[in-house]
Amino acid sequence: MHRVGVLALDGVVPFELGIPARIFGAARDASGGPLYSVTTCSVDGRPVRAEADYALTVGHDATLLAAVDTVVIPPSHGLGPIREEGRLPEELRAALAAIRPGTRMVAICTGGYVLAAAGLLDGRPATTHWLEADHLQRLFTRVRVDPGVLFVDDGDVLTSAGVAAGIDLCLHIVRRDHGSEVANAVARGCVVPPWRDGGQAQYIRRPVPEPASPGTARTQAWLLEHLGEPLGLADMAAHACVSVRTFTRRFRDEVGTSPGEWLTARRVDLARHLLETTDLPVDVVADRSGLGTGVSLRRHLRAATGVTPAAYRRTFRPPRRDGP
Repeated sequence: MHRVGVLALDGVVPFELGIPARIFGAARDASGGPLYSVTTCSVDGRPVRAEADYALTVGHDATLLAAVDTVVIPPSHGLGPIREEGRLPEELRAALAAIRPGTRMVAICTGGYVLAAAGLLDGRPATTHWLEADHLQRLFTRVRVDPGVLFVDDGDVLTSAGVAAGIDLCLHIVRRDHGSEVANAVARGCVVPPWRDGGQAQYIRRPVPEPASPGTARTQAWLLEHLGEPLGLADMAAHACVSVRTFTRRFRDEVGTSPGEWLTARRVDLARHLLETTDLPVDVVADRSGLGTGVSLRRHLRAATGVTPAAYRRTFRPPRRDGP
């Protein structure tokens, strides 16, 4: 039986703490026998504060981790010097150092900070919650942070994005260990999808920034009011009363991207809003947002979020059910 050890740190988030036991604990072989044992510990064996308004009692200290095959570190809101300075407390550092070489290391959400501070993500791809991705990258420059995916499998080190992405990662591990049939059975039992399309990009809200400079601000505001119209560079330059070349140069200097790229991104933002808030057909959404056709909308939305318009709408606008 594959042994999984879950390390609960002070400030642990209860939802993610429970994911490994729920997913791995539901995995069964053909005769119904468990495929994993899951045991939870704290660094010193004492109760830990939860991120919620209660404490959690565990039955083991971190010496448990030296005897397991997979270590899982859920997120915590009490990472302190780990998140602020990239430094592990000595007791935690000693506990991680005692883990046997070859043990599979798994981090859910901000648990990735612990692996990064221990040097286990140096030179490796990794992810975390999209709200934390930039900070993680700045703090640990040797980590190759990908903020757009639900999880990263780099062999013996795996990381996930926030909250429910921990379920995706644990199901992936079951699938990797025992195949799709076992993983799908676990997903059905837990009433979750066995696989989710796309990545974190579909969940990231990117509000249109206020123009940082008055140079092209008036034209940017005008464009936002006319996203559904077929506007080109010549139209933008004419509105700004400058040549195309001058407008393009000024726009890139002020905004950091080309006028065409900026306009497409704003049209995708509008399309996402329409998909979330209306039942309009995809072709109508494409037309109203200025992306032209449904084919064009699908291409641009998949590039931006990793999913199709239909999948995006299912995520953010569940079908209505008429009647009682």
